[in-house]
Amino acid sequence: MKISSSGLLTLLAASLMACSSTPPAPDWQSNANSFLQSFTAAYLTGNTQLADLEFARARNEIAATGRADLVARAELMRCATRAASLEFDDCPGFQALVQDADSGERAYAAYLAGRWQGLDTAMLPPAHRAIVAATSGNGGKSLLDAIPDPLSRLVAAGALLQSGRMTSADIAAATETASTQGWRRPLLAWLGVQARRAQEAGDRDAAARIQRRIDLAYKPL
Repeated sequence: MKISSSGLLTLLAASLMACSSTPPAPDWQSNANSFLQSFTAAYLTGNTQLADLEFARARNEIAATGRADLVARAELMRCATRAASLEFDDCPGFQALVQDADSGERAYAAYLAGRWQGLDTAMLPPAHRAIVAATSGNGGKSLLDAIPDPLSRLVAAGALLQSGRMTSADIAAATETASTQGWRRPLLAWLGVQARRAQEAGDRDAAARIQRRIDLAYKPL
């Protein structure tokens, strides 16, 4: 199965709704979808405690079905949301269930981790497929501009950084995407990347300007 073009919440929501044939759907489906939406919103705005609680609730609802593939998909969604904020790990929740995940989800997990060598890009959503296929610059423009969904754009940015193919234009696009959405957690992460680059380049004015943005946006997560 190819992952939905949004790559995240729509992916799982569609799967949950597909489990039913005729309304009314079982309560667990709507409950899980609601909890996952709350998780995503809380995580991106920096409310870690609420995000953890809402994801646990969603996972519990899905696990009640005994469908390991759906739980794996939820765990992958969580990893993708974390990648948007440059918080990477081995996605242990997904890896524990990887044997029940399909090939599209395994490809998406490798994409998130920046493991693009030998990756079957046909299993990725078209926008992400194009990013993996790009082998050079984009005339000074960001490849991320072609992805309309802001969260998917940030996920792609995280994957680009992991793969070592990030450009200055991509960093700027990711930063402004997070800023426009008011998503504090990824904004601080991407401003941090900008600040390090400015410092490495010896651009004190840029570094100071970026630090002012960090100071303004900062709130303990």
